[in-house]
Amino acid sequence: MSSILTNNSAMVALQTLKGINGDLVKTQNAISTGKDIAGAKDNSAIWAISKVMESDVAGFNAVSDSLALGEATVQVASAGAEQIVDLLNQIKEKVVAATGENVDYTKLGADVTELTNQVNSIINASQFNGMNLLNDDGVDLTVLSSIDRDNTGAVTASNITVSAVDFTTNLDLTDIDVSDSTNAEASIALVEAHIQTAVDGAAALGASAKRISDQSKFVGKVMDAMKSGIGSLVDADMEAASARLTALQTQQQLGVQALSIANQAPQTILSLFR
Repeated sequence: MSSILTNNSAMVALQTLKGINGDLVKTQNAISTGKDIAGAKDNSAIWAISKVMESDVAGFNAVSDSLALGEATVQVASAGAEQIVDLLNQIKEKVVAATGENVDYTKLGADVTELTNQVNSIINASQFNGMNLLNDDGVDLTVLSSIDRDNTGAVTASNITVSAVDFTTNLDLTDIDVSDSTNAEASIALVEAHIQTAVDGAAALGASAKRISDQSKFVGKVMDAMKSGIGSLVDADMEAASARLTALQTQQQLGVQALSIANQAPQTILSLFR
């Protein structure tokens, strides 16, 4: 039955054209933004997952900054401790030299004093941003190393603690005496103990620096993996989007023609009245 009031063919063609236009707009948005899922309405579940992952990436950025600051602080302390080991070895040379009988104890004593002052100067100067792991402040360094999300979505922070070595107390070089050969001989064992203390402290700081450096590299890899994962979830496949755009543009042209043909159908009814 033909009707001039209801054109079923035109309605079908119009709905088809609206659907094509909607898909065309979505494809054009994907191409312009680079994202298949730009908002919650595009795919609420995937969008929510991507936003949680983006939040974690932002958190890991802060972790990376914390690790960089911690690594620099420990490296400064480690460099100071290694320099102190070298100075203690020089002090040992002076002490051993003072065990002889025909030596200038006054000059050797002055050398030991200067080297001792240099050790104390390095202890006080081995700070970064106010944190000194070599002096007697008694403050350990706590470095944020990770943020961990469990399967319930709860997030906890992990830390690396670097213990201060307190060379101010543990390297009291006032017991070194080179005023004569007898005191110098007694001081050999003392300076050996000081050297071992400094070596142990430098080794501990070096191990901590290595751990922080390794953690920093790991966090960087985690961030890269998470960014890649977010991209695979929400980013548009530009090759596929280009092909889809061409197909939809062709469908749009055909839909316009189909609607035009359907709109002309009532004109045929006029022939019934001629």
